[in-house]
Amino acid sequence: MTRPIVKWAGGKTRLLSSLVPHVPKKMRTYAEPFMGGAALFFSLAADTPRRFERAILCDANAELVACYRAVKDDVDAVIHALGAYKYERKLYYATRDRETHGMTDTARAARLIFLNRTCYNGLWRVNAKGKFNVPFGRYRAPRICDPDALRAASRALAHAEIHHGDFTKATRDLGARDFVYFDPPYVPVSKTADFTSYAAGGFGAQDQARLVDEIKRLRRAGARVVLSNADTPETRALYKEFTTHSVTAPRPINSDANKRGPARELVVVAGR
Repeated sequence: MTRPIVKWAGGKTRLLSSLVPHVPKKMRTYAEPFMGGAALFFSLAADTPRRFERAILCDANAELVACYRAVKDDVDAVIHALGAYKYERKLYYATRDRETHGMTDTARAARLIFLNRTCYNGLWRVNAKGKFNVPFGRYRAPRICDPDALRAASRALAHAEIHHGDFTKATRDLGARDFVYFDPPYVPVSKTADFTSYAAGGFGAQDQARLVDEIKRLRRAGARVVLSNADTPETRALYKEFTTHSVTAPRPINSDANKRGPARELVVVAGR
């Protein structure tokens, strides 16, 4: 199975067994508007025959989008660029502080993968100015470059359009025979668990409401939709008119190691 090339908060590798049964066997378009680690996409892209005719991936995080574009277009250049990085604290902070404006996609991809593999707990978080601000991680010998995984991801991404922007950029033209998987920043399970800072601007209550409206529109257009979110009273209220399934999944990213155990997740299904 092709696997994600970055560790991403809320990554869905451990939830695949609860998601895949709701995915159509055949579809025209596979769309993932909050791609993150894109675990479901990579899982389905490895199927033979392939389930979808085309794929649309989108994310609000410009660095992540640049990374996927580079891996798709010239994976060998990304692998070569990663050769300049090593697990070193001074190099980490110098790389973290570099401004990416004007960088090539290849350079941005290598930077993101290096930071992702060596930062604290693999967490990607930005401040109000959109600057990555996670501290250096403590590992024995992290694997910064995995050429086989990167090349497998490149083959999968060859069939995908990759966009930067709002989730509606990936869904505006979809309808019958199309499938959308939404994995948005979660509705917070507490005041201190607000996982919305993957891109400048966050994803607030109004955005959550817009997402519900978009799911309704897609259902009317004949598309099938699956969404995952934290299983909370607030989330259940948001998606009360759709079919929901409560499942358990490990949550490996948390600043408190004692809170990285199983968590309840809500899988929402709408449309045909």
